[in-house]
Amino acid sequence: MRKRTLFKYSWKNLLKFLLPSLLGILFFITPISYQGEITIPIAVLAKSVQNLLLKNLPGIMTIIISITFLGTTITKLFKPKTILDNKFLYTLFNVSSMWFISRIVGFVFAISTFFKIGPEFIWSQDTGGLLLNDLLPILFSVFLFAGMLLPLLLDFGLLEFFGAIFTKIMRPIFSLPGRSSIDCIASWLGDGTIGVMLTSKQYEEGYYTKREAAVIGTTFSAVSITFSLVVISQVNLAHLFIPFYLTITIAGLCAAIIIPRIPPLSRKPDTYYNGIKKESSEIIPDGYTPFQWGLTKAMERASENNSLRNFITQGVQNILDMWLGVAPVVMAMGTTALILAKYTPVFQWMGLPFIPILKLLQIPEAREASQTLIVGFADMFLPSVIGATIKSELTRFVIACVSVTQLIYMSEVGGLLLGSKIDVSIKDLLIIFLQRTIVTLPIVAFIAHIIF
Repeated sequence: MRKRTLFKYSWKNLLKFLLPSLLGILFFITPISYQGEITIPIAVLAKSVQNLLLKNLPGIMTIIISITFLGTTITKLFKPKTILDNKFLYTLFNVSSMWFISRIVGFVFAISTFFKIGPEFIWSQDTGGLLLNDLLPILFSVFLFAGMLLPLLLDFGLLEFFGAIFTKIMRPIFSLPGRSSIDCIASWLGDGTIGVMLTSKQYEEGYYTKREAAVIGTTFSAVSITFSLVVISQVNLAHLFIPFYLTITIAGLCAAIIIPRIPPLSRKPDTYYNGIKKESSEIIPDGYTPFQWGLTKAMERASENNSLRNFITQGVQNILDMWLGVAPVVMAMGTTALILAKYTPVFQWMGLPFIPILKLLQIPEAREASQTLIVGFADMFLPSVIGATIKSELTRFVIACVSVTQLIYMSEVGGLLLGSKIDVSIKDLLIIFLQRTIVTLPIVAFIAHIIF
């Protein structure tokens, strides 16, 4: 292939790439110190809205979940032309029977929790109340800003640029496109929900295969630095934050290398959503350096976006897609998982096989620690809450580290993945959760014995 000259692109196209992309980097992946915490600007904006609407957000989320239920019911029963002829509304409300059932369950749980009617095990503060009053308000504000500003990362060439540069790192190590490096950084500095949003949108647009999207969503939707600090503080080991975070980084990288290479992730097909594949920017033609080719593809991508109206429309659709499409699933799946964790011995039974493993790894109070290894599937914060009562510092350290490296928990990331277009089932998520536990536990235990 003959080399094309970079200089055929005008300063206008270069600025079209640079200015929105730099804004995207600023909002999504630039760490800042805010009120004594390391976070990103998008999270600060989300927190501000959350504080402003604090008392109203449970009611707002109940209305949003109710709109999804009613819209889906009307679409299924009456097939109105207004919805069927609108591509966005049709995709939003014409879902499969399984997702329709989850929206019904999410609606029932939301109404029960908001009005505190029906069985208390649904609406108590440890189950539905935790979702509706604590988690969903966070998702409302994160989706509001992340959804509107996501096109800054997606549509102006930033991912094409990094895709060309980082493909030589991401492909051989993680078997992923170079552009996925941005998803990883956004999750790490911001929040796993942002990583899932990024991955889902790129999968729908044909940049990731089913396998790649499933791997990124379940492997790189990392917990933010801020939440990690909350977890280690909960087990009264905040003074060990640096070794704690280094431990979860090492264990997480090991899991990211191993888990995608075994089933179920390894068996996901390398096919594209609706058969649509976008041209790859990762095959570097002769005569180009990765930087030159990345810049070329980035400016090509940026030159395609000339309309402020399209930018706003895309942002609004992102917000509605996440609010209406994801919130009911998170409410349904998250509440169900928390009910099982709180009111049944299911997770305790599932933790029993880990007792001999913990004893083999010489972890004190193995029986008490065993249930924390499984209960994290319901909610990532539960292991540290239960583990806080354990006397051994080493054991509390292990519990905190493993809970963060497990990544898949149904009250947030798991529910988001199920609510997205990414090809994962609840069975897949449970298997991957257990795989991550088995892979990271010995690594964490080894490092813990060195520290303690």
